Amino acid sequence: MFSDLMNEMAIKSNISDEPDTSKNVVPVNLSRRGFISGTSLFVIGVSLVGCSKAEEILIDPVPPTPAGPSPLKEVRGGDATPSLWIEIEADGKVKITCHRAEMGQQSWTSMAQITVEELEAEWDKVEIVQALGNPKYGDQNTDGSRSVRFNFHRLRVAGAAMRQMLCQAAANHWGVELSECYAEQGIVTHTPSKKTLTYGQLAEAAGNLQVPSEDQIKLKSRDEWRLIGKEISSLTVEKIVKGEGIFGQDVQRPGMVYAVISRPPQVLGKVLSYNDSDTLAVQGVLKTVELPAATVPVMFKALGGVAVIATDTWAAIQGRQALSIEWDKGPNAGFDSEAFTKVLSERTNTSGTIHRKRGDVSQAFAAAETKVTAEYQTAFFVHSPIEPPSATAEWIGGELEVWACVQDAQTTRKTISDLLSVDIEKIKVHPTWLGGAFGRKSKCDFAVEAALLSRELGKPVKVVWTREDEIQHGYYHASSVHRFEGGLDADGKCISYLNRAAFPSLTSIFNPSADEATGFEMGLGAVDVAFDVPNLQVESVKAEANVRVGWLRSVANIHTVFANQSFVAEMAVAAGRDQKDFLIELIGAPRIMDPNKDEQTQYPNYGADATEYPLDTARLTNVANRVSEMAKWGRELPKGHGLGIAVHRSFLTYVATVVEVAVDDEGNLSIPGVWVAMDAGTVVNPLHVKAQIEGGTIFGFSNALYGKISMKNGAVEQANFPDWRLLRMEEAPRTFEVEIIESNAPPAGVGEPPTPPAAPALANAIYAATGKRFRNLPIIGADDYVLPLNRTEDA
Repeated sequence: MFSDLMNEMAIKSNISDEPDTSKNVVPVNLSRRGFISGTSLFVIGVSLVGCSKAEEILIDPVPPTPAGPSPLKEVRGGDATPSLWIEIEADGKVKITCHRAEMGQQSWTSMAQITVEELEAEWDKVEIVQALGNPKYGDQNTDGSRSVRFNFHRLRVAGAAMRQMLCQAAANHWGVELSECYAEQGIVTHTPSKKTLTYGQLAEAAGNLQVPSEDQIKLKSRDEWRLIGKEISSLTVEKIVKGEGIFGQDVQRPGMVYAVISRPPQVLGKVLSYNDSDTLAVQGVLKTVELPAATVPVMFKALGGVAVIATDTWAAIQGRQALSIEWDKGPNAGFDSEAFTKVLSERTNTSGTIHRKRGDVSQAFAAAETKVTAEYQTAFFVHSPIEPPSATAEWIGGELEVWACVQDAQTTRKTISDLLSVDIEKIKVHPTWLGGAFGRKSKCDFAVEAALLSRELGKPVKVVWTREDEIQHGYYHASSVHRFEGGLDADGKCISYLNRAAFPSLTSIFNPSADEATGFEMGLGAVDVAFDVPNLQVESVKAEANVRVGWLRSVANIHTVFANQSFVAEMAVAAGRDQKDFLIELIGAPRIMDPNKDEQTQYPNYGADATEYPLDTARLTNVANRVSEMAKWGRELPKGHGLGIAVHRSFLTYVATVVEVAVDDEGNLSIPGVWVAMDAGTVVNPLHVKAQIEGGTIFGFSNALYGKISMKNGAVEQANFPDWRLLRMEEAPRTFEVEIIESNAPPAGVGEPPTPPAAPALANAIYAATGKRFRNLPIIGADDYVLPLNRTEDA
């Protein structure tokens, strides 16, 4: 099913009459080298800045050339030809290879839309094939909301190059000028004579032509698009509905056995001894295998423990329950997350590492008419995708194949090669569909476990993670403490702003000595805060990691934006101002921000060129104004209702969210309405972007209300949905309106940006409804629906 289309294009021909090759013959060369030499102009940088107001946008017919790595620089030793993504068969069927993982974000559909748009193929003849992990595709790491951004231009060029080759083949066949031919819906037509040939008829002849250079390729203008920007239905939904999609848990191999693993409760713990006599008595259990203990850096290594091997998953689970293991708890045995938060809180009372500095915050704060201070805390969060991790590994003749629900097949391949000392060329990684991921499945430890066990047993092994495994042994979004000091002048204007942050760095899994947030992480909502304040300072303090810290949807934006957007609302209250008006005033006049120049800081801008993806405060203000209009900000509300707003730019996309909550006399919380405005530049599929906005916002609400993960004695206290839960369908907003701002700007991320504003907009709405300020996440916890209105730490 997961055929590898990394080989040369297999285009077949069935042209029925003899071609006239007397003129207009183009040199034939479809080799990788030929395409590389002919497409050196892939590398283009065009600055396109979004407009300030939606109503003023005039759509440029010339589509943007988005930023992102050069496809040619990214492709290492590979086939940089259109055939890397496109295969046309004699019957006209078009196969599009998707080199990114499909995890519900609809990368299959959107990337096919981009390619087929320029190819001018018939949409109903398109078939998608998942690529194996291989560096010749360039970056395959499906995280950071980058699949469209990184591939928008290169896929358009690939499709257009193939279209032009098909037209050239037809022109050669008819003995006419290329300019007299055009392609539409899988057919090439000679305009003067009205003769036509199908793509299937032309495929083989086109495959013998040299790939044109980019300056010879004519891309469509925006007004010619018939697929990009259209709400095309998902290519995966029907297969999911019919049960035909293959997820990680669905993989089957002949002779396969199943494994579940009893892992050390503490990271870096290890087995002292174990007794498996009761385990081996369980029907279906075949044997037990002790895995090597994890060592620092923990990276994506297996955590160690004892694997129970059985003929089916249930027997393996029963066998694990019967295991008796004595653990060496290791260096993290004393870790207590509650005590850890108190330590971080104390540390934020003293100065730390300065990441951005403007003016003199101390002096301005001392002189302020009104002083506002607040501290915000967030717990550890866990990804918990609906499909827990799973991987199947099989060694065949010294070579390894892995089928796994991984976000990054290349990293999986490289990690297994390094940890198992296997030649990387002898490893194939087949990414299956992912039943959700949120960043968890970019860490391939479960695939490493499968590879280790399969080599030990000499047969295919599927490693199954249960819900308990995922919650108790995952990678966790860092807990945090943010301290703020804000000074207001006599007119209620903010004249000083200090943010001091403490949270473990996700780099700690690669570098055990990492004990403070990096500049990259501080660039996710803290350093890039778009406030026009004369005195502003952003700092971090030390925060050690005692668990596996990993990136989760929106990464540090989650806790940072919860904190700073809540603090803005608190300053608005202190100033006696409307929170929306105060927020927009704080953002200030329209301008292009560049902290790297303005404050000599180090702002990574999500790896994008600041000239192509500038931080444009006009776009930020625009989404704030638009969402306020959508929600009818300022309207009269029923008793117990409140509105909250938050706005943020992340992953190069601008999002503003307004939440309406209702709180009854018993403290029961409901969410009558949510409104979101997003400016993500050029959007490929608005239908799926809307779904991402809804999903990302719900994800934010879920963690904000219930998502607590805590540790005692180094072990996670939660295990399954009875003590950790998601927002449920009955709790979803009754009204959910989304507007995607039309824009000329290059494509930006859409999967992660809706999440950060969700929590602060919710908290601000609760304050508006109740007068109670909740500064800690989660607000409620897994075992209740009722707001803790009398909690002592709340203001």
